[in-house]
Amino acid sequence: MSVISPIRFSSRAALLLACAAGALSAAHAQEPVADEDGTITVTGRRISQSAEAIGEDKVSNVVAVTREALLSAPSGISGLKMLEQLPGFNVQTDGALGLYEFGNSVQTRAFNLDQIGFVVDGIPTGRSDAFGGSPVFRYVDNENLGVVEAAVGAGDVGLPSYSTLGPVVQYNSIAPQEDLGLFVSQSFGDFGMKRTFIRASTGQVGPFRAYVSRTKLNSDLWRGKGTVDREHWEGMLHADLGGDSWARFKFVSNKFNDFDSPTLSRAQYLSAIPDVGGNTGRDRGYIAVVPNTTPGFAPVTGGPAYSNANYAYTNTLAINVRDDKLYGGTVHAGIADGIWAEATAYYEDKGGYGVSPDTYANSLPIYQRQTAVGWTLFAPKGTQYGLSTVGGDRYGLTTKLHWQVGAHTLEAGVWGEVDTYNRTQARYNTTDGSPASAPNLNEPVYLRRDYQSERNTTQAFIKDRISLADDRLIFDLGVKALHIDYRHSGYRDFNDYYRNAGTATAPVWVAGWGPQTNRASYGDGFLPMAGVLYKLDNQTQVFASYAENMALPKGMDDIFSVSLNSSAAVVSAPAPERSQNFEAGIRTNQGQFYASLAGYYTKFKNRIQSIGSILPGTTNVIETFYQNVGRVTAYGAEFSGTFKPSALNGLAYFNLNATYNIAKFKDDIVTNTATGTLVYQTDGKYIPDSAKWIVSGGVTIEPASWLVGNFSGKYTSRRWSTFDNSGPTVTNPAGSSVPGFTVFSAYVDIGDGFSLGPIKSVKARFNVDNIFDKDTLSYISPAVTGDGSFRPLSPRTFQFTISGEI
Repeated sequence: MSVISPIRFSSRAALLLACAAGALSAAHAQEPVADEDGTITVTGRRISQSAEAIGEDKVSNVVAVTREALLSAPSGISGLKMLEQLPGFNVQTDGALGLYEFGNSVQTRAFNLDQIGFVVDGIPTGRSDAFGGSPVFRYVDNENLGVVEAAVGAGDVGLPSYSTLGPVVQYNSIAPQEDLGLFVSQSFGDFGMKRTFIRASTGQVGPFRAYVSRTKLNSDLWRGKGTVDREHWEGMLHADLGGDSWARFKFVSNKFNDFDSPTLSRAQYLSAIPDVGGNTGRDRGYIAVVPNTTPGFAPVTGGPAYSNANYAYTNTLAINVRDDKLYGGTVHAGIADGIWAEATAYYEDKGGYGVSPDTYANSLPIYQRQTAVGWTLFAPKGTQYGLSTVGGDRYGLTTKLHWQVGAHTLEAGVWGEVDTYNRTQARYNTTDGSPASAPNLNEPVYLRRDYQSERNTTQAFIKDRISLADDRLIFDLGVKALHIDYRHSGYRDFNDYYRNAGTATAPVWVAGWGPQTNRASYGDGFLPMAGVLYKLDNQTQVFASYAENMALPKGMDDIFSVSLNSSAAVVSAPAPERSQNFEAGIRTNQGQFYASLAGYYTKFKNRIQSIGSILPGTTNVIETFYQNVGRVTAYGAEFSGTFKPSALNGLAYFNLNATYNIAKFKDDIVTNTATGTLVYQTDGKYIPDSAKWIVSGGVTIEPASWLVGNFSGKYTSRRWSTFDNSGPTVTNPAGSSVPGFTVFSAYVDIGDGFSLGPIKSVKARFNVDNIFDKDTLSYISPAVTGDGSFRPLSPRTFQFTISGEI
């Protein structure tokens, strides 16, 4: 199946040919950010580079978290939670560090996490799916980052991504230092958190300098039984090749093993009736395995010892394990004055698995149906070990040519990537049916999925920056071409293993359809971006931009994993989501004050949703599958500013970020059923999890050179948990409205410049998150109608970190 713009494809091919001729690149693999102080910026700690913080000389709204801000954050904070310091980003995480991958959500303007592109040192991270994807927080540690730069609405056409509908976030590492050294940081915190970070630097050795770092983090879950264990390695080698040329090799290894915690319904969160572990409200969580003589855990009538459904609420079969490695090499060649070429090659190895419990009541009928049609399986012994394996690899190459001639700065490049993914899903017995016992992978109880998917991506771009009027007037003109081929092959879901050839009341179980193959192609040869920047003076700039983007439909593996009961047919490929982004703004960098203000209008179409509807080509066959259901628009404003009044003589400075965002659906969801048309009234409704207002600000005090303190707060206004913004009901007086809330945090940094013998830069830092212990719903898993599911805000959390270097 193909979904390609035929009119634009020829221009795409021409552009690919033209760009390839110059050995060009889609990604700008920036030379690492030096670990040095810059001019001014305050984002919670100290002052660093203001030019980066407000996106100076950019034609679109670009904001950044600078190195000093990263180092003032709680030790071990995830790469996504870092973004909550920036205007335009609504970030909700499970826990103060945001390490639980299934508990993170990000909204910006009209887009969510799956529609944002991420790049680490010039390497695209691919999709953000926890299953099979490459979430950015697996590949960064804040101690090794120089800056996190976010284009909130429209990223540069040269950045490699097939998932973005506009926003792109770049994580740029520090360069290896020139002096031999060892940096050590040790953190302790609530919930048994211990984290050790060590970075050893070789210093300059001939043309080389390098570092290697290791992080080990262990913590208990803040709710429910279980732990979080993470081991993270990073290495970087930098080689000076003479003149303006250099090379870099990068390596990241990330292993984690964590336990799940459940999402909650609103009723569960508000109920005074405790769960089976005796907990209520935000403290509800999975429990340790208890004997089957415990009240509420007795076996079902005629069932084995651990057949009670309450055993699905135990933690031993609710785990996630990942082992990912990323290798990257960049060569930057200075060819002549104003001319350079750059290439980055990368390889990612992905592996891991997830486990979820399956009850005896659920496993038994599926086992009986699958054995009835000939599968060799084993009867369930109690609570089953639900195993989902994930694996695959991803490799690619970006190249770029940069040529400055007169008033023009030309760049062009290509990017190619192959991403393969394997997934299996089945249920197995444990040795004796107990969820506390080891799995017996020789005893499958039932089978569900076993498939491989592959994404082949090609992107090309060309752009021209035109500088006029002594560089006071700048035009950016660019275009990119994007083409993705997608293939999915294998057992998609239950109907490929067995199916019902009868009716719901009189089922007839027969063999399934077997493995199937589905394909889709998406392409557009003309995705333009245009921007203008005018410098009113040396301190103030105005800018405006327009950009178009196309993205691979999010969740393609889920979309093509639908197996129909009515036929072996593969589902239709949805059209790609497409966006248009308009923005204009002003930024200024004064002696005591710097700020940026941007207004925007964003729209995208072909939004994808899983709904039940009559299968195309039939008149009465109802199936649930993914479809394009409509459009979304968003408009608003984003402000970021920092004020350091000279009257206070450096004692205190203030920062404020504010986002006003109106993001709404533009169409109803219309489905055809056997009894008529069902309409979900979503036209004009707010998209779920989108806050109209997000305001964060703080004050930083620096009474002495060795003492820095900060107090900050963040307000998130009311959000909705459903697509149709469901109103109040008798059982749910709040409807699907989620109240706004404010959360406060603080830190104290002691000892800057303090030395102890051979140990220099000894520092102690105290961080506290959610100072006033706000108890509210934070993370939202939305539903079409009714109400969503939630994760509560984590309670007040303390952390202490001591660090030093030799």
